[in-house]
Amino acid sequence: MQKNQLMVIDDEENMRHMLSALLTKEGFDVVTAVSGKDGLDKLDKADFDIVLCDIRMPEMDGLAFLKELRRKEQDSTVIMMSAYGTMDTAIEAMKLGAYDYISKPFKPDEIILTLKKVEERERLRRENTLLKKEVRREYSFENIIAKSLGMREIFDIIKKISGYKTTVLLTGESGTGKELISRAIHYNSVCCDSSFIAVNCGAIPENLLESELFGHVKGAFTDAYKDKKGLFEETDKGTLFLDEISELPLKLQVKLLRVLQEEEIRRLGDNRSISVDVRVIAATTKNLSHEVEKGDFRADLFYRLNVLPINIPALRERKEDIPLLVEHFIQKYNQKLGTDIEGITRGALNLLLSYGWPGNVRELENTIERTMVLSESNEIEVELLPPEIRSARGSTDLSLPGEELSIKKATRAVEQDLISRALEKTNGNHTHAAKLLEISLRTLLYKIKEYRI
Repeated sequence: MQKNQLMVIDDEENMRHMLSALLTKEGFDVVTAVSGKDGLDKLDKADFDIVLCDIRMPEMDGLAFLKELRRKEQDSTVIMMSAYGTMDTAIEAMKLGAYDYISKPFKPDEIILTLKKVEERERLRRENTLLKKEVRREYSFENIIAKSLGMREIFDIIKKISGYKTTVLLTGESGTGKELISRAIHYNSVCCDSSFIAVNCGAIPENLLESELFGHVKGAFTDAYKDKKGLFEETDKGTLFLDEISELPLKLQVKLLRVLQEEEIRRLGDNRSISVDVRVIAATTKNLSHEVEKGDFRADLFYRLNVLPINIPALRERKEDIPLLVEHFIQKYNQKLGTDIEGITRGALNLLLSYGWPGNVRELENTIERTMVLSESNEIEVELLPPEIRSARGSTDLSLPGEELSIKKATRAVEQDLISRALEKTNGNHTHAAKLLEISLRTLLYKIKEYRI
């Protein structure tokens, strides 16, 4: 493990020598400086994790050193030391960015304990930074598995809107990945370091949902024993994902509209408003236009949410993504389950391509995990697939070419075969063929050009 780089700044030679010997023994790589100016010069030439600095020194005292350090935006952790300090001095040092303040004379154990606390804080800070990087990587566009034209168009839209706080409405069937897309929008935006909170509007009882979203003050209702922040306040400067927005009661739709228009909320039982800065991403499996016509959803809220609508296609409309998703889930669950599945047989992949996937990507993922748990070989085989998928065997006579095991080549062959047969069946009518293939006309035309059909 790399040693922490530590600098001791003190005009007293005995103090420098004592701390250097003590802290070197504790595993630190120690450098000493005789003044604040000497310390700054050494910080210009090398990075130090921790700085122990005396306050009373000639030429440049500790507080002046702290001010200059802050001006230079150095991120070293500074601990101040002094035999003449007062509480006011300690407070001033903390205001200038010092981590801690130790009065001289101190026992060796006292300084070691303080440094161990600094090490633990730095360890947690590094872990937090790495975790944020991992989260951003996981929800980057490159890690949303898709090659279909429809999904690539969605990625292009997301890249354009991520930098803006505009409200987004995601629509699509259950299991298509609406929350995954919402997280990608958040983690690729300027508010990526702020909170992302997801809430299912249909999963919380109506009498609790208002308090959950907007908070309450003490005494607002029987069990309100203290003030409570709602999710809008908790998500300030971040993104709030409202899943199943169509399930939001009409009374709360009015309050949500006010948040979107005025950027302020009012806690339950409170008579004052609180400003919030929240990006709202809403999602629904229902057709909100129909819900408006039925009177179950407010028209003004629908128009306010529908600023940037994104419809996520069902898996059956982008079957060219299935082989890629299968490969991705095999890798994912090999790591998670400790299995060693190398791939999928041609027959099993044919069935996956033939199946309608009412549960979409979520159902596909669950299917792959199930088969990997049950598999006794290094491949996913037909016999391990659920009965409803195996029954799709007779629905098509799709077959893969020769002994081909490449997922990319197999996908291309299947797509070419399906498109050719659809065009033959419709006498070359592109619109009718697109309907048979359950893809958009634009996607079909793109495929015809790509495969030179």
